[in-house]
Amino acid sequence: MRTLKTAMRWALGLLFVAAGAIHFRRPEFYLRMMPPQLPWPVELVYLSGAFEIVLGALVLVPRYSSLAAWGLIALLIAVFPANVHMALHPADFPEFDPAMLWARLPIQGVLVAWAYWYTRPRR
Repeated sequence: MRTLKTAMRWALGLLFVAAGAIHFRRPEFYLRMMPPQLPWPVELVYLSGAFEIVLGALVLVPRYSSLAAWGLIALLIAVFPANVHMALHPADFPEFDPAMLWARLPIQGVLVAWAYWYTRPRR
């Protein structure tokens, strides 16, 4: 079980580092996701990408993994409105099947649960 948990921690960390990097490579995609009510959309795209990279990397460091996991949970909650915005406006995302946009919403819950697994200090 310990080996599985370690492997899954690496998968989680690398997933967030990669996802965060994409915010800087393709910011225009993430800008389309931003609900129009939010101010400073460009800055929020870059800020969320930076947090994904930093927290994804820190979850791999045993000393900081618990704190980073809580940060990832907070980040997932913070970006949830953008995922809802995508699902409610499928015409803005013609490259995706509308069902896929709705399927992303419960996946956020899976990611929260995955990160929560690492909130307990290591023994």
